[in-house]
Amino acid sequence: MKVNKEESMKIEDLKKLRNEGVENIPSVERRQFLQFGLAITGVFLGGTVLSLTSAKNVEGAVSGGKILDGNYPYNPHYTMVIREKHCIDCEKCLVACRKTNNVSIHGYRTTILERSVPVAPGERERIFMPILCNHCNRPPCVRVCPTSATFKDKVNGIVRMNISKCIGCKTCMAACPYNARFFDEEIRAIDKCNFCYDTKLKESNGKITACADACPANVRVFGDLTNPETPAYKLIHSAGKVFWVLRPELNSMPNVFYVEK
Repeated sequence: MKVNKEESMKIEDLKKLRNEGVENIPSVERRQFLQFGLAITGVFLGGTVLSLTSAKNVEGAVSGGKILDGNYPYNPHYTMVIREKHCIDCEKCLVACRKTNNVSIHGYRTTILERSVPVAPGERERIFMPILCNHCNRPPCVRVCPTSATFKDKVNGIVRMNISKCIGCKTCMAACPYNARFFDEEIRAIDKCNFCYDTKLKESNGKITACADACPANVRVFGDLTNPETPAYKLIHSAGKVFWVLRPELNSMPNVFYVEK
């Protein structure tokens, strides 16, 4: 599933924008990122895009300047890092997700957006951006659901669905900032990514999801923010890595991060 974004911007172009200053970010929000071992390094486009980096060596307002390992809301605290520049749009992730989770033909649990951006006079470049539920720490979908059909798992933080409670009002679909939910006509309820909670994640003992396992270019890097041995943790805390979250202005604290390579 592709959506053309003619006016979208290359990630590289963000580096050319004026950094509006982290002082414009509320201190409480900066502290929340620091608790995850992340530091905000830049604010762009009126706060709609934040750049982040590992805060292992950042002196800040948490524990006297030292970031404590394991200071996370959940344990395990699952996350996924998207290496955007590696995506070749082979869609093996979509196929694996549908097959593994028996996803209906009426929608997708994950999609790939296609952006066409100018790189030179008369030349354009296609960039692919995988999209899925961001399993936010403060998920808008959970707040608006009138029946608690969508909920945040108290152990691992995965945003899940209890279809027996879903009345199909689609309020959560409207609230989701990432358009990561769909109405399944077959079960008359909302469906979405749950990090393969009851399938691949369970089979792998919490190691990987179907989409990450199927990707031939290692675009989707899955892991546990409380476990330094997982691939996602290592990537996020790599020296000099700068990555992004989508829709940071909503203050929903997403757990899916984007990095160039």
